[in-house]
Amino acid sequence: MLRTPTGGSGDGTATADAHWVSIGTVLTRLREEFPEVTISKIRFLEAEGLIEPQRTPSGYRKFAPGDVERLAQVLRMQRDHYLPLKVIREHLDALARGEQPVLPSPGGQRDLGDGVWDSGPGTATAARIGRAELLAAAQVDEEQLEEWESYGLIVPAPEGGYDAEMVTVARLVADLGRFGLEPRHLRAMRASADREAGLVEQLVAPLRLHRNPQTRAHAEATANELAELSVRLHAALVQSALRSRLR
Repeated sequence: MLRTPTGGSGDGTATADAHWVSIGTVLTRLREEFPEVTISKIRFLEAEGLIEPQRTPSGYRKFAPGDVERLAQVLRMQRDHYLPLKVIREHLDALARGEQPVLPSPGGQRDLGDGVWDSGPGTATAARIGRAELLAAAQVDEEQLEEWESYGLIVPAPEGGYDAEMVTVARLVADLGRFGLEPRHLRAMRASADREAGLVEQLVAPLRLHRNPQTRAHAEATANELAELSVRLHAALVQSALRSRLR
């Protein structure tokens, strides 16, 4: 349970000022429930628009009790529901509007279309689909799929079958193919994705090895955040490079 500062005397302004706390104090309070939280994490959530602390004239952050509780809500939704920040932001905004949104169930599923279902954010592994289901969902033939597999664009799961994400990959490869991009052109993208995944794995490895199950769950949420940021960075870099070439 987070401790909210109390006290203050005199006029309302003095009382309100007494409730503002520094980022260091926020960190101390949050660590009672979230031992892995850091100042960098708090700043990251601010940069992503999850919180909007005030600033002193000298530029230091000052947090109201509502900011601290909102931070705790964000961290709980990441830990308990494995939600990406976009979904968390939308949920909190809906609550602020007086709505009563329902969080996705940790064991829920979402429909990818064409009879393919993907596990929700709270499940440990994604749903597996067979080869026939992948062909039908991606609307490709056996020859195309074999070619994509030969270039490492589509990879079967170690346990057999395919992760549901392979449906998205197959559809995107097919869409790019309509612009003349062949699988051999996309090998660099696959190699880049593998490198980025390896980097994320290194960053979250200490959390995944932790004995505390909540900490291991936090590793999953952190990995999702890093993947989301990596995708956004990649898109921004590509767009920036294209603008410089097309001028």
